[in-house]
Amino acid sequence: MPGNSTASSPSTVLGRQLGDELRRLRESAQLTTSEAAEAVDCTKGKISRIENGRVTVRLPDLTAMLHAYGATDTELRDRLAMLARKANRRRRQGWWNQYGSMLADTYRDYIALEAMADTIRTFQAQLVPGLLQIPEYIRAVTVASRQWQTADEIEQFVRVRLTRQERLADDSPLRLWAVLSEAVLLQQVGGPEVMKAQLEHLLAISERANVTIQVLPFSRGAHASMFGPYVVLGFPEEAALDVVLADNPTGSVWLEREAEVTRYRELFDAARTSALSPVESRSVIRRRSKEHRT
Repeated sequence: MPGNSTASSPSTVLGRQLGDELRRLRESAQLTTSEAAEAVDCTKGKISRIENGRVTVRLPDLTAMLHAYGATDTELRDRLAMLARKANRRRRQGWWNQYGSMLADTYRDYIALEAMADTIRTFQAQLVPGLLQIPEYIRAVTVASRQWQTADEIEQFVRVRLTRQERLADDSPLRLWAVLSEAVLLQQVGGPEVMKAQLEHLLAISERANVTIQVLPFSRGAHASMFGPYVVLGFPEEAALDVVLADNPTGSVWLEREAEVTRYRELFDAARTSALSPVESRSVIRRRSKEHRT
């Protein structure tokens, strides 16, 4: 997770921010989506998709919408035009686009959002989070998935994941908080030697100020997060809402509604509260590392 599973595409953060403002302007003008579509000469569905941040907004369309909504303030119009250009540029210019069809839309969407996020909170039931995986672990997971057949494809996927990890060490590093089931430490991904190196990497990276790792031990028994992994992405833009990517039996699903996101925030809070402290977790990781004998 995330991988080449099927899911609805998420809106980008900047696109959602623009869409929220356009919705507010439409409602202030007391226009329905049907009336707005008629005024702008497009479909009702297009207005909805723009307001949900799911499609790019061309500047001529933006100008037509602002005119229809009676938005004449020059500063507001310039700010929204800049936001539209920035959102469209983010969609086109991400480094991940160079990998073309090798990455499913779901994974590309996830990487795009991850690139804009400033915080990630995740619960993982079986695998080390991708941002914390060493190359040998990534390679073992990729081979086991059977989604990539050639050695070149596998190595490209490894490079993608390692490039994602650069967010943890850039000038404005991503803050990562991961709660791992104890099963993550025991699953023999790649064999004992790889697991020993992977757990030693977790110990080293957990010393960073922007990385928090907690272990949820088996002794805690049943808990609300045991039904599947999830990631909660938070963003620095003012008024930007969190986004959740959660696994279910048929794949991964994006959740953006406030009630759904709130539920996953509560799940994560319960998981981190039940888990061992970061210091205690490092002790467990160290002990489990020694158990992976080569």
